[in-house]
Amino acid sequence: MRILYIDDDAGLRRLAERALTRRGFHVRTAANGPEGLALLDAERFDLVAIDHYMPGQDGLQVLATIRERPDAPPVVYVTGSDETRVAVAALKAGAADYVVKTVGEAFFDLLSRSFEQAVRQVALEADKRRAERELRESLARLETMLGEVHHRVANSLQLVSAFVNMQLVAGCSDETREALIAIQGRIDAIGQVHRRLYTSNHPDSVRLDEYLDHLLRDIGRSLSSGAPDLVLRAQPLVVKPDHAISIGIIVAELSSNAIKYAYPGNSSGEVRVCVEGAGEGFAVRVEDDGIGMPADGKVRGTGLGMRVIDAMARSVGGTICRDDGAQGAAFRLDVPPGVAMEP
Repeated sequence: MRILYIDDDAGLRRLAERALTRRGFHVRTAANGPEGLALLDAERFDLVAIDHYMPGQDGLQVLATIRERPDAPPVVYVTGSDETRVAVAALKAGAADYVVKTVGEAFFDLLSRSFEQAVRQVALEADKRRAERELRESLARLETMLGEVHHRVANSLQLVSAFVNMQLVAGCSDETREALIAIQGRIDAIGQVHRRLYTSNHPDSVRLDEYLDHLLRDIGRSLSSGAPDLVLRAQPLVVKPDHAISIGIIVAELSSNAIKYAYPGNSSGEVRVCVEGAGEGFAVRVEDDGIGMPADGKVRGTGLGMRVIDAMARSVGGTICRDDGAQGAAFRLDVPPGVAMEP
């Protein structure tokens, strides 16, 4: 270990050089601050020991100058004063340790242990910084890879959706057409999440209000003229991607059902999606002002859509229920606390 020892006492410098050399250190000495700083410019040192009392520049001034260097070595402050204020000032100025100067070998034993501890501490801090830098770089690479995965998944789902649309254009029975449209809605609900994750700076979360807004826009673009208007009323919420997918599929299924059944004969109206609450859980409500549910309460169609909705509700730990008002039909998904994340 290369040590630079700065002290204006010539006798103590010689004594320190001999004593520390016997303890395995390679020692250079300087009589004052300017001489020591010149040696620092010319050579590399693992550590600097500075005496407090020196003419011209005292130890604190030399310490401050050393600490301004980008590659500053650790500094052990040495003084004959046992005043607390000197120790506090040195440590606040960036000294790695503080040793009170005494006469005898015990002082050099203490000084050498202080040197070793200071160098070990610097090495630990360097290792910590290197580990943190490598971790940041690793996380950046993983985020890039994750973004690419989301991009590829979104593209693949878009391709599948295009195949479904090709089949719809080619023609099929009414029953098959309805089934394909429902499948396409589910695919789009999943794909929209991956598209948002790909373009977001937060690959582990989704703004639910923004996601549902884009999802409803996608559904609206696929509707013919005269179809009900899709309206979103949602407060800002953040959820995990898998929870967003489940909620998105539920909203797509319920909205599609309302579009098909609530307003027969292409009568005008709207389908509303409302998201409310957060701290104690939140609710997603899909409602219309149409003809309401059948008098017998039976679900139209095959019932597969409701089974999908029930499964998606369970996946977020929530429950789905009828929540009809005075007019039309409404379904409400109650989501438990803990699903919504901090923005």
